Amino acid sequence: MTSLYVSHLILAGLIGIHSKIVTVSKASVEAGGSISIPCLYELGYINHVKYLCKGNTWQSCSYAVKTNQPHHSEKFSISDDTNQRTFTVTINDLTDDGGRYWCAVEKRTLDVKQRFELSVTAGMPSLYVDHQEITAFEGRSVTVRCYCKYSKVTQWCRLGSTCVSDQTGSIDGTTVTINESVPNGFTVTMMELKTESSGWYWCKNGDFQMPVHVTVHELTTTTTTTLSPSTANFTGTLPTTTQHSSLLTSAEPHTAQATNSTVNRAGGDEQKSSAIVTILSTTLVLLLLVVPAAFFGWRMMIKCNKTKPEGSDITVCSQIGSDPDVHYATIVHNQHVGAQQKQNDIPKESVTYSTIVIKDSERQMTEPVDGSVIYSTLKHNKC
Repeated sequence: MTSLYVSHLILAGLIGIHSKIVTVSKASVEAGGSISIPCLYELGYINHVKYLCKGNTWQSCSYAVKTNQPHHSEKFSISDDTNQRTFTVTINDLTDDGGRYWCAVEKRTLDVKQRFELSVTAGMPSLYVDHQEITAFEGRSVTVRCYCKYSKVTQWCRLGSTCVSDQTGSIDGTTVTINESVPNGFTVTMMELKTESSGWYWCKNGDFQMPVHVTVHELTTTTTTTLSPSTANFTGTLPTTTQHSSLLTSAEPHTAQATNSTVNRAGGDEQKSSAIVTILSTTLVLLLLVVPAAFFGWRMMIKCNKTKPEGSDITVCSQIGSDPDVHYATIVHNQHVGAQQKQNDIPKESVTYSTIVIKDSERQMTEPVDGSVIYSTLKHNKC
């Protein structure tokens, strides 16, 4: 019976341990400021309602904001990151809002909760940072400056993981160094960051903690490729990020050597581009030559057609009859359509008939008896 009772106690203790929410224990905020508090919960509570409760005791606690009512007021806000299993509560415009708060998860039986305390001060807080949200890049480093009034035991912790108290340590494979020689506080540098390094951390000095959320992005590069006949150089230019006072990121230049497949692909693309440019240039030159020539020829054809007379072509065939002094000629008119039309319009009375008589090198027309012939002299040029 006793052993069974002990087993129940052990089981209840284990359930209580695994059901515990992890958060900071005490934080300091300047009056009029705001603060975000992360609360880490167990995997089994992803689909449960989370909420913030205010009160010195759990029995006297009252709801401030819930995840199923995230916009309950401007004073309080809440968000739930199921990937990180963390819900974050933010309290704005703190004045006389100091005291005890509770991060809680609703359950069918007893809700799971964890208490933290806020200290609101009129002057400089006991422990603070410039910004609670910090962005960094994979493979780089990030430095956070934590300000504190008093020099006490300092730590850098990850929510739900381990802490580093010495000058050098490691959290989840990320190297951490703490420098306490800076005035009015200390700096924490995390090196060789990975995307898995994203999450909530906090500075710790004495009894106070100040949460800091670090987001690590994959590094993107802007590349410039230069190709030569014998070598190919690849230069990678990394983006630079500037953080405010508490964040000092390293900016060492990085140079990456291109692989053979990358260089060959780049060379092939450049050759294709050169061939396309050559074809386009040749086509353009041909167009510039052919179009003006065609236009000029067309204009010349139009000009010739306009200047060509609508007269007739004359074909002369000559022969010698029985009289050697008389040459007979047959004149054939090959007329254009317009000339033919004009000829048809000429009255028959205006037609003149003639007889050509060759005397020596000249052809002379003789007048018939009726006097209807017009005399003319033709000079005969033999071909």
